[in-house]
Amino acid sequence: MLERQKIDGAKLEAFVTRAIGDLTAGYTGVMVSLGSKLGLYRAMAGAGPLSATEIALRAGCFERYVAEWLNAQAAGGYIAYHALSDTYELLPEQAMVLADEDSPVYIPHAWNVPASLWFGEERALEAFRTGKGIAWGEHDGRLSCGSAAFYRNGYRASLVPEWLPALDGVVARLESGMEVADVGCGHGHSTLLMAEAFPKSRFHGFDTHPASLEEARQNAMAAGLPEDRIAYALARADEYPDRGYGLICFFDILHDLGDPVAAARYAAKVLAPGGTVLLVEPFAHDHIKDNLSPVAQVYYSASTLICCAHAISEGGNLVLGAQAGQARLADVFRKAGFTHFRRAAETPFNLIFEVRR
Repeated sequence: MLERQKIDGAKLEAFVTRAIGDLTAGYTGVMVSLGSKLGLYRAMAGAGPLSATEIALRAGCFERYVAEWLNAQAAGGYIAYHALSDTYELLPEQAMVLADEDSPVYIPHAWNVPASLWFGEERALEAFRTGKGIAWGEHDGRLSCGSAAFYRNGYRASLVPEWLPALDGVVARLESGMEVADVGCGHGHSTLLMAEAFPKSRFHGFDTHPASLEEARQNAMAAGLPEDRIAYALARADEYPDRGYGLICFFDILHDLGDPVAAARYAAKVLAPGGTVLLVEPFAHDHIKDNLSPVAQVYYSASTLICCAHAISEGGNLVLGAQAGQARLADVFRKAGFTHFRRAAETPFNLIFEVRR
């Protein structure tokens, strides 16, 4: 029994309210996932106010479940409720987040990530007690699917139109043709976006997770891109084939590696003269006191059981975590022999760096 100290009633009430809010988010995530997979949001998008009966018919679902789901969504502000007509409406802004799968702010798939972490709680408890790592592939499959789908739209909105043009001379070299490595490519969405935009260049995606690589190959096949334009292979971040790459990309992956300095050093070795490293990392300031925000809360939480855990599984020479910040990232590349490290762009969720030898 914890010793009861003097309690400030107002502070207690405020913190309980905050904790209940976080608990509510967990329930809401299940509702959002159901709404997405059942087509309930799509049934409402652009349709104006609808009754529960109409929404159930449009989505082909049982009305009583839909009615309760609608009330849960309205209570959380995820849809609008019109009391006079007893109808529900998915507003345009809400539709961008919940119904438009190509929107850069589409979020339902992201709920697969915490679902996978709950599923692996026993492994997490053991890791905390023993110091063992948890490799990416040891998590429930919803982790890789959820992460890939969530990041895909952000990359689609920014990678080709914003991030690559922010790198000195890189777009021109891509247009004329060069070799590109996407290290830690996952399902290959980033590789595919670049390959579609720059047909004269050749793109190589590398990862240590076989299931993700198979998804990447299927995505490339569905896009109609041949293997001589885009190919995927199983390889660590410090041992993929040397093809004299003009561009080497690390998309939200460097902080997951057990030895990021070794990965950066290897990139320096296989980089063509005048080549560039594109480093994309979660947005973070250099000091913990500046990272105490809702976005950082998500990143620190995910980092605990995904990023740090995977880095430890690879030996954990340097466990950066998902909130490494610019100074620590720059130090990694300085130790690897790079002399140029520049923040080229940023979003509320990512930092984008240009790195050269």
